[in-house]
Amino acid sequence: MLSAEAAAWLGVVGFGVYHGLNPSMGWPLAVANGLAARRDAAVFATVLPLGVGHLLAMAVVLVPFTLLAWYVEWSRALRIGAGLLVLGFGVFRLARPRHPRFLARVPPTRLAWWSFLMATAHGAGLMLVPIALGLCASEAAQHGHLAIGTGVATAVLMALVHTAVMIACGLALAWTVYRWLGLRFITRSWFNLEAVWAASLVLTGAIAAAMAWTAPHDLG
Repeated sequence: MLSAEAAAWLGVVGFGVYHGLNPSMGWPLAVANGLAARRDAAVFATVLPLGVGHLLAMAVVLVPFTLLAWYVEWSRALRIGAGLLVLGFGVFRLARPRHPRFLARVPPTRLAWWSFLMATAHGAGLMLVPIALGLCASEAAQHGHLAIGTGVATAVLMALVHTAVMIACGLALAWTVYRWLGLRFITRSWFNLEAVWAASLVLTGAIAAAMAWTAPHDLG
């Protein structure tokens, strides 16, 4: 049976796969870049900008939450609040599934900026907050407190692992579409994942809040 910590890191990887396969996180742009340049290398040239943008979107959400967790020494209220925040954002995305209009005005040459904005607008970083807080809680339970450096290091490592998995899966799909499946795969076989994305936010938030509520004790 997996330990709580192992399950948390498996969740980080799982969300990375999920984000990577979701077209909203940018893999169709990698396909478009390859088709425009008519070079295989152009598909993989998007690795750095898409990865940097997504990594920053994860970090700017995860680091503040882990800092707050250190300050209050793991208040149960913080964990419940984070779960409800994720749940609420998911409900908002279900009610208003359209992308903010300003995202359409970001030039495709600024992939890093586009990746950051898109991941932020979709609440991609919020999905990892309950996992980050769970890892911090585990650390605090083992040592009786949570060191500020440990919390930040955990947040950064989570962002790095998640982004690496996301980029690997996204570019693998982009390469497959560019090299073998072609654009017909996108136009004929693809379906809208916006509702699935929003529903997953609601589910993640609900589970996180419920687990925090039923936690045996509060270290705060």
